[in-house]
Amino acid sequence: MVTNLLDFDLEGLVAFCEQLGEKRFRATQLFRSIHQRGISDFSLMSDLAKLLREKLAKHAVVHALPVVSMHESADGTIKWLFDVGHGDAVEAVFIPESDRGTLCVSSQAGCAVGCRFCSTGHQGFSRNLSTAEILAQLWYAEHFLRRHLGLDERVISNVVMMGMGEPLQNYDALVPALRVMLDDHGYGLSRRRVTVSTSGVVSMMDRLAADCPVALAVSLHAPCDALRDSLVPLNRKYPLTELLDACLRYLPAAPRDFVTFEYCMLDGVNDSDLHAQELIALIRNHPHKGDKRKGISCKFNLIPFNPFPASGLLRSSTERVMQFAKKLSDAGIVTTVRKTRGDDIDAACGQLAGEVKDRTRVTHRIQLQRQTMPTKATGPTHHE
Repeated sequence: MVTNLLDFDLEGLVAFCEQLGEKRFRATQLFRSIHQRGISDFSLMSDLAKLLREKLAKHAVVHALPVVSMHESADGTIKWLFDVGHGDAVEAVFIPESDRGTLCVSSQAGCAVGCRFCSTGHQGFSRNLSTAEILAQLWYAEHFLRRHLGLDERVISNVVMMGMGEPLQNYDALVPALRVMLDDHGYGLSRRRVTVSTSGVVSMMDRLAADCPVALAVSLHAPCDALRDSLVPLNRKYPLTELLDACLRYLPAAPRDFVTFEYCMLDGVNDSDLHAQELIALIRNHPHKGDKRKGISCKFNLIPFNPFPASGLLRSSTERVMQFAKKLSDAGIVTTVRKTRGDDIDAACGQLAGEVKDRTRVTHRIQLQRQTMPTKATGPTHHE
């Protein structure tokens, strides 16, 4: 059986090399050749003994994902569509900025959560990606970009698990991939610069805090359970009180002293002054178990909605977003508004859909959500 070495973190590769009769330092050399140098041909790994190269050629491969397409935005954003077999494809997006290069990585082909404002969720769920399929997106993008930009040093400084899928519903494949990203012999990324975004899988948030605590972003999108139930169906299993309790438990292990809350701004749905006030009360008044403290150390990232026909939703106006942000900031909550990047190539937040078929009757489920969605809150609404 031939093994794809992208499936291993360093300890996994050490165990694999031991099965071949090789010592740990050989696994470290091999790990560096794959991830730091981007070499997939064992014959070109000149620092390895010839006998080991011959063994590897018989028993292993470094297999990247076939690239279906690549699109480059006017703002420099690059989107790749990768073939993961059986008619499925996933997308990864590189976002260049003056002080960083961020890669948005997918963890599943499709998504089963079905958030109403996310086009990926409307495509349904096919399957989890393997560790190799998650890492292959970073491996390909990093070494392609070095060649593309004519650079010898690292290009990708930040990784966000915010592509297709709910990362914490693919936990066993996610954690080894994160460890490779963080390993000094791999990509050497800081824990502060690797972010896992979750719609609120509480049990797995606790495990991540114990196993591999990286920066955490929580898709909040509503200040109360009734509204969040309709926007993020997972809320029915893990309501806001449980989710915020999990955030508090995560903070002691987190590389930053705050959790990021993502909030997609939806015109007339969750963007009124009343919603902002409810959000402030929710964050300020949430109790700590075991003592008298209240409140959660957090930062809000307001996300302009990227409309797509099946959602039935509209983007909040720029004026409304800025007024909402001011309400939070005036209450002492650090608040940013995410720049829309790559929307001309459908690479912006919530637009990653790939070539995934509806395997979860998601259209029917969305129709049921609309029938039970609460009446819009009163307050100013605007259309761009």
